[in-house]
Amino acid sequence: MFDIGFTELLVIGVVALIVIGPERLPKVARTAGHLYGRMQRYVSSVKTDISREMQLDELRRAGETFKSSVESAVSGVEQQATVVDDYLRKETGNVSRVMDAMGTTEGERPVTAPALKQITDAQTPQQSLPLDEPASEPPVAVVETAHGSADGKSV
Repeated sequence: MFDIGFTELLVIGVVALIVIGPERLPKVARTAGHLYGRMQRYVSSVKTDISREMQLDELRRAGETFKSSVESAVSGVEQQATVVDDYLRKETGNVSRVMDAMGTTEGERPVTAPALKQITDAQTPQQSLPLDEPASEPPVAVVETAHGSADGKSV
């Protein structure tokens, strides 16, 4: 703390002996030692408090950084969920239009893929799937009901 060498301490001791006198010097030295110890404890306490405050500040900053990264991740997930939700709503609408165009009702199901391909290609040509049947055949819609085919014959 203070840069005091041995010679400076010797000079201070001689001056204190002359000024204070030999009877009171031990008592004064003891009191000075107690005061010096209190000062060291106080300085140590202040250093510890400052260190604790710095650590708390670092933890607070780390918590804020973590919170912002979590919020960023949540907003990214919400955006992706919105995109998926919009896509599913659009596809549900497309399926409904295809079903309406094919004239199906509840209990009936379409059995020809060319008709479905033609309707789907008209609405979303970039997302059509290749089928095994040639595209030159005219689309024919045959609908099966729960009781048989549309021409009256049982399946």
